[in-house]
Amino acid sequence: MRKNIVAGNWKMNNDLSHTASLISDLKEQTKTSNAEVMIAPSFTNLWHSFEATREDDIEVVAQNMHFAENGAYTGEVSASMLKSIGIKTVILGHSERRAYYNETDESLAKKVDAALANDLRTIFCFGEELADRKAGNEEQVVASQIKNALFHLEASAFKNIVLAYEPVWAIGTGETASPEQAQDMHKFIRETLNDAYGSQIADDMTILYGGSVKPVNAKEIFGKPDVDGGLIGGASLKAEDFYAIVNAF
Repeated sequence: MRKNIVAGNWKMNNDLSHTASLISDLKEQTKTSNAEVMIAPSFTNLWHSFEATREDDIEVVAQNMHFAENGAYTGEVSASMLKSIGIKTVILGHSERRAYYNETDESLAKKVDAALANDLRTIFCFGEELADRKAGNEEQVVASQIKNALFHLEASAFKNIVLAYEPVWAIGTGETASPEQAQDMHKFIRETLNDAYGSQIADDMTILYGGSVKPVNAKEIFGKPDVDGGLIGGASLKAEDFYAIVNAF
């Protein structure tokens, strides 16, 4: 069954002190939320964040992981390492990982497999760049990213997957897809799932929107029938803004 989720991706922001302060503020403000609330701190702050929210309705999730279980991968973190400190969800395929670290559909498919093999819920990100949108190829690009990374999975695996559509041209640019554009793409994504796996999986899939969601536009975006929440970047770094977005439900 679909869930309303608001996940804050803190990216490479907040040292331990800032993390502790932000979590303290969020704990007070998200107690009455109608959405599932997640935060994704940096790796160095995951354990502290997990401990700080152990008794609260805030889930701490990881921003990334490697597909290998262990080995000579300096600077990387495995699924089992995340599980060992209580992490149950990981973000994979974020546009910045694709752009800056050359992550491909093929490598992401292996990451998804590793996450699911370790019983980690996966927030799988995808989305078109501005050139794709201008050329009218956005649906082709999105369908390709989803199919290449996920459509080798058995239907039962999708209960542990959340999709996050993030138009790259609307991340950190101040530009935002209109609520209608977001709805159109989310509807297309659900139809793509329906064609491959049937209506049950398509109807039950939680699909988040990630692209400059702010307190001023969250309610309208989340009000669209196929938008189930947001993957929030910059606005999640201020407790009052993030709470306002969570409260849009």
